[in-house]
Amino acid sequence: MEFNAVVLAGGRATRLGGVPKPSLTYDGATLLSHALQASSGAAAVVVVGPYGPGNVPASQEGFLRAREEPPFAGPAAAIAAGLAALRDRVLPCPWTLVLACDMPHAARGVGALWAALKMHPEVDGAMAVSVDGRKQPLLGVYSTAALERKVAEASSGSGLTDSSVFRLLARLNLLDVDVPAGATDDVDTWEDATALGIDYDLEADVKSQEETLEEWCRTLLQAFELEGVEVDVNEVLAVAGVAAHSVVRPAAPLTTFIAGYAAGMARGIGQASDDASMNAALDLARKVAKEYAETGTDAE
Repeated sequence: MEFNAVVLAGGRATRLGGVPKPSLTYDGATLLSHALQASSGAAAVVVVGPYGPGNVPASQEGFLRAREEPPFAGPAAAIAAGLAALRDRVLPCPWTLVLACDMPHAARGVGALWAALKMHPEVDGAMAVSVDGRKQPLLGVYSTAALERKVAEASSGSGLTDSSVFRLLARLNLLDVDVPAGATDDVDTWEDATALGIDYDLEADVKSQEETLEEWCRTLLQAFELEGVEVDVNEVLAVAGVAAHSVVRPAAPLTTFIAGYAAGMARGIGQASDDASMNAALDLARKVAKEYAETGTDAE
């Protein structure tokens, strides 16, 4: 049976402290790698989610990438983004495997789904059911045409942002397929990760981020011929964090840009030194952001 695959690898991972699930390691490979392995046999695979340089192993390149709109809009929106990417860039297949990347043993269940569909090809798809009876729509194979139809209906109605996948699939004629034990076990918390034997070197990741940011800062300063300027990266990020939480997330880069511009203007006209100008600008940006949060309006 010919199929494409949509692997969901986004989400905020709030209960994991924001640590991206695709980068967690199980049995020597990332969860994303395990999901891609579970999708083997697909004519094309699209991975929906955010990516940085370290999120995707070089050995796992070659798949399509997409992002739900708006970002973090939920799995239903991510499925729609994956379908759109496949529709635009590859030949269609009659079936679509939908798979969340946080189930390291999902491959155990994929075969059971295909076996059920071969016996009942007239249905709209098959959804995994765990040993304890819980349905898992993010381990399922669905008719591409039926899935596209439901996405179109939802998009023209209430939309897909923060919508339930169960709601998206509610009117489809689906098989409930019992899958082997552990196939649908997922990672929502660190307790889940520990129970599954999943590793993550938080200290190494933090160090890597810090080193990358310091290197990027030096690169930018060199590009702007500002090698002699000292930038307190942690302080800039702290102000960005205040703006993101006090206003909206996109306010973070906007705030730091304007603060930096103001500091440069002050330094240019001789009001203060580089350090004093930057510190004053960041302090003012932090103050205004906090006042905005308290009043809900522009601070005067």
